[in-house]
Amino acid sequence: MTSSSKNTTEQKYDPVRAASLEALVLIEQGEQTDEAVTQVMAEREFRPIDRRFLLQLVNGATKMRRRLDHEIKFYLSRPSKELPLKLSNILRLGFYQLRFTDRIPDAAAVSESVNLAAFMLDRSRANLVNAVLRASLREPHRAQFVSPEDEPVRHLADYYSYPDYFVEYCLLEFGFEDTKRLLDRYNRPPHVTYRVNYLKSKPDEVTRMLQENGVEFSFGRYLPEFIHIEESGLPLEGELLRTGKVHVQDESAGLAVRLLNPRPNSTMVDLTSAPGGKATYAAIRMRNRGRVTAVDKSHKRLIPLVENAQRLGIKIIAPVASDLFDFHGGPFDRVLLDPPCSGWGTAGKNSDLRWTKTAEDVKNLARIQARMLDHAAKLVKPGGILVYSTCTIMRAENDQVVEEWLLQHNDFEIDSAAQFYDESLVTERGFVKTYPSHDDLDGSFCARLKRKP
Repeated sequence: MTSSSKNTTEQKYDPVRAASLEALVLIEQGEQTDEAVTQVMAEREFRPIDRRFLLQLVNGATKMRRRLDHEIKFYLSRPSKELPLKLSNILRLGFYQLRFTDRIPDAAAVSESVNLAAFMLDRSRANLVNAVLRASLREPHRAQFVSPEDEPVRHLADYYSYPDYFVEYCLLEFGFEDTKRLLDRYNRPPHVTYRVNYLKSKPDEVTRMLQENGVEFSFGRYLPEFIHIEESGLPLEGELLRTGKVHVQDESAGLAVRLLNPRPNSTMVDLTSAPGGKATYAAIRMRNRGRVTAVDKSHKRLIPLVENAQRLGIKIIAPVASDLFDFHGGPFDRVLLDPPCSGWGTAGKNSDLRWTKTAEDVKNLARIQARMLDHAAKLVKPGGILVYSTCTIMRAENDQVVEEWLLQHNDFEIDSAAQFYDESLVTERGFVKTYPSHDDLDGSFCARLKRKP
């Protein structure tokens, strides 16, 4: 009997943890988290509770990778030696369960990690996993962090698990205590927000259905049709989502559309539209009257936009597959530009983002965003409105892009967001900024720019 068949017949292991390990390996090899999870679950029939556990392990271990690696090294005999990919991720899974979950007994976390190593690797490395995890339980304080007074960037980056450049930026922008709050907030499990579709329902009906089914929720802080779900998953998916009564969208994304303020019977273009959250919200605010041109360079990504519009009962969206720089329609009453960005406002929901986006990416994106803003401005009618929005908190992609662009375009001016939102949300320059640590929303930025008549 071969070693492999012997493992298969004699060694028990948890298939959910095994799938989680496969996903972590794929992510470290360059796959996006969502794609990795989809791949490993494609040929497995997991129960909903198993799917939630897999997502918890994969997203948690990916977010906390730096912290986990930092602690693991204190329990290795040769901490400087690089571990094989599967072994390092088995240890990460084990440490994550021991350090960051409260419903998994320590004994189960250890034994399941050992079983996984025995099945996926061999008995020798299973013994190493057992020794390392048990040592961490006996001596949890062996793992040390540098002093925050001596090395604040390294301390926060190791402890909260982020790249140095992002921590350094946050310290300069927000100070030590606010940076700690922000980093901690991104590490918490994310929850979804339902946007009520006024074409098919009202907030009172949706909240009544949620209450009747024991679903905890809270109302949007700035937009009453947004309902924050205070539990994991998509509650009442069949009754609410599939019927088109709600759409999943963070309230921060809705702020840009409210700032754009599209009116019924007007014309609007969303220049990077797929998958259509903002375009569908705009169409609903226009009461399904007028025309929303939804532009995206990917025909494939426009398909779910069309499907979402049909589900929501929207009839005024015209999808256009085109590169933004090749699109020359209009002019339009309202133009929405939501360009590609680093996504640092959504780091709580995109667990691999912190390991895939670099400081150089931010600089390159800012240059692209400025060019896109140039083109978007040409599509605005005199007296019309252009809203520039991002899902990042990096000033280089937000204020800096807009302010430098305005210096070269005196035919546009800032139209302050204070006419739409409470002053707590609006900067002195009239821009909107949100932060997870302050507003309990994704991080975002939007600016309302008016073309002079």
